[in-house]
Amino acid sequence: MAETEKKKKSGKGWFKGLKSEFGKIIWTDRKTLGKQTVAVVAISAVLCGLITLVDSVVLEIVNLLIK
Repeated sequence: MAETEKKKKSGKGWFKGLKSEFGKIIWTDRKTLGKQTVAVVAISAVLCGLITLVDSVVLEIVNLLIK
């Protein structure tokens, strides 16, 4: 039974530590979160466009070489 008691205590300790660490999180305000979200979406869209453009150019070059 000593092992079972140790497991219970370590489980309680783990949750206590998790709660303590969760309390240290610094949450951003709504305005900053909105700005950062817009920035991530915009950068993702630009990168998607660039990757598509490069892929199309490389595909055309490969098609020209094959013919």
